[in-house]
Amino acid sequence: MSRPGPKIPPLSVTDAQWAVLEGWLRRRTTAQALAQRSRIVLECAKGHSIMEVSRRLRITPDTVRTWRRRFLERGLDGLCDEPRPGVPRKITDADVERVIVKTLEETPKNATHWSTRSMAAATGMSQSTISRIWRAFALAPHRSQTFKLSTDPLFIDKVRDVVGLYLDPPEKALVLCVDEKSQIQALDRSQPVLPMMPGVPERRSHDYLRAGTTTLFAAREVATGKVIGSPHRRHRAAEFKRFLAKLDKEVFDGLDVHLIVDNYATHETPGIKRWLLGHPRFHLHFTPTSASWLNLVERWFAELTQKKLKRGVHRSVQALERDIRAWLADWNERPRPFAWTKIADEILDKVAAYCRRISDSDH
Repeated sequence: MSRPGPKIPPLSVTDAQWAVLEGWLRRRTTAQALAQRSRIVLECAKGHSIMEVSRRLRITPDTVRTWRRRFLERGLDGLCDEPRPGVPRKITDADVERVIVKTLEETPKNATHWSTRSMAAATGMSQSTISRIWRAFALAPHRSQTFKLSTDPLFIDKVRDVVGLYLDPPEKALVLCVDEKSQIQALDRSQPVLPMMPGVPERRSHDYLRAGTTTLFAAREVATGKVIGSPHRRHRAAEFKRFLAKLDKEVFDGLDVHLIVDNYATHETPGIKRWLLGHPRFHLHFTPTSASWLNLVERWFAELTQKKLKRGVHRSVQALERDIRAWLADWNERPRPFAWTKIADEILDKVAAYCRRISDSDH
């Protein structure tokens, strides 16, 4: 008859400890090792034996025993990793704070922004140390972004109007995002483009020859992603009026047409207003001044630029327009709608928070 093993002490968890352990399990940023140790303790606290916990979590019994014992001896602190042996760190918290403050509040005498070399020279630390500190606090002095806040007095109303069309379009109506991509240049490189080869990217000369420009008028259906486009040599109210006539011809007569446009002068000339009065199913909705990001057709223009125009070679405006029409036809064979996800209140709250940060920094 085998002798019974040593009796292990029962494991009890207080309500506060239970809440902490469950929080570690739910939190996405918790290390996997700590999450597993929390599961071990919670399973043992439910009265399961070591072997049963081992089978449930698919780990060895010794692992269960180790963390069960550590929790009994030291509580929640026992589940954390102990300090590892090695050389103690030389960079103190004060050194880290000094680098961060200097990065955020000062600039070098001979430059507009810090580099790892200049910051290392100013603080007496190594470049690698500066780089690690910047990465840890997501600081990138070499990067900058541009912005422009709209000063439109009807900014809030226009945002709610446009976003409302995206998220809750009216029935028996078609919502179109309309804009013009002006001054598209027909460019020919001064020397032939060298094709890509194994180990060598495509190469092109930095200079080019201009053959003229064209303007693309485009209307993008919010629901389907289909685009109605028309290139024109000039960018005037007359060309915009012809484009509106094209839309009137191609859109089914039984639908109202809601056009999201910017505040460009050609959209509000007397001739355009008279045309709209004669076509009452057309309704214009204006984006706020300096807020073209609210018009989804701008995202489609970015696709056109990146995939066709940026690296294209055109020896004439006619060739450029043929390429644009071909790319437009190919897009409409497999159109892809862009999903608008943010409601108006989320956008306005974000803009308000940004304005508050700018105001606080000025003071």
